[in-house]
Amino acid sequence: MYRKLILENGVRLVTERIPTLKSVTVGIWVNAGSRDEQPAQAGYSHFIEHMFFKGTTSRSATDISREIDALGGEMNAFTTRETTTFYVKVLDQHLPKALDLLSDLLHRSKFAPKDIEKEKQVVLEEIRMVQDDPEDLVQELHTGQVMGRHPLGRPILGRATTIGALRRQDLLDYVDARYQPQEIVVAVAGSFDQRALERTIAREFGRRRPSSQQSHVRRAPDLLGGVVMQRKQLEQVHLCIGMKGISAGHPDRYAAYVLNSVLGGSVSSRLFQEVREKRGLAYSIYSFLSGYSDGGTITVYAGTRQKEVERVLDVIRREIRRMAANSITRDELKRTKDQMKGSLMLSLESSHSRMNKLAKDEMIKGKRTSLDDMTRAIDAVTSKQMERVAQELLDEQAMAVTGLGPLSARQLQLSR
Repeated sequence: MYRKLILENGVRLVTERIPTLKSVTVGIWVNAGSRDEQPAQAGYSHFIEHMFFKGTTSRSATDISREIDALGGEMNAFTTRETTTFYVKVLDQHLPKALDLLSDLLHRSKFAPKDIEKEKQVVLEEIRMVQDDPEDLVQELHTGQVMGRHPLGRPILGRATTIGALRRQDLLDYVDARYQPQEIVVAVAGSFDQRALERTIAREFGRRRPSSQQSHVRRAPDLLGGVVMQRKQLEQVHLCIGMKGISAGHPDRYAAYVLNSVLGGSVSSRLFQEVREKRGLAYSIYSFLSGYSDGGTITVYAGTRQKEVERVLDVIRREIRRMAANSITRDELKRTKDQMKGSLMLSLESSHSRMNKLAKDEMIKGKRTSLDDMTRAIDAVTSKQMERVAQELLDEQAMAVTGLGPLSARQLQLSR
């Protein structure tokens, strides 16, 4: 059973009670991510996520770890370009302790100077890890290429210079500005008592008064095409090919999901079958959608031998061109719809996945989309809609190509 409650200070509570489960997952979602940072603040959102686990006025970092372990639970956090999330999954009997812990982290973290200096080194190592992972690195380079100077193009982790220069007061000011009650969604899914939960949430999260300052305003991105290459001594060349996508809440999103699945979103997709299975040109090739509140992208990734770069790009472009011209077959449409509905149902079998869906629905649309609504929307995708969406999104002239590895600019230029 779904319920939504807005506290007096603006914090939104969205819940789905599932009595058949023994677990419950609580997520604190903040409408602030890397795109909301100024250039000199690059990496603050992610760094703050780390600092919330480094000790509060009543718990040390060790106390926090031991407490969640003693409950047999799971606690973690993640930062995206638009949100920062903290969550705990526990047995339903431990929900009050989990809420007390999350409230303590959110409202009473110390941000001790010595912990900040130590965590700078941890985050700098995290940045170096991306530099050492070519698949991650080429996708980061590609995002920067497509988004240009827009904040969505900056790395979520920030840059070594901004991380090294940050100060405690900078972080506290950022939290004060971005972690306003009206920007927070508390999502709870699993087994719990509704009335007791609402009382606890009001007590733990309803006390902070909202600020009178205006919420941050986001600017929609203008996507860029072209070719970018970075030479690096690697065993493979890593490629990203990007095109225009759609926003997370767009009316055509289900058609875009179908389009991506047929193009490269599964092992039965056209790109996987053509590039890997038929020609053996790559071990890893796939496509994915990135949807934001005001725009999005479709990206194809492939890793291949240096001598096969032109062939791989030619096959990818040919499949994109063919799909833009002819969309997909009726058999592909039916098969992909069935696959999407099956994956959707399987993905929502845990309290954690239900919590994620509750929060995303609220942050994107301000209301819940039921499983029945989603399956009906998938079924409603038509061949005519697919043709239109394919023509709108798969624009070869606006394509962006990013290459990383032992290659020459000529290889990428000739492929265009």
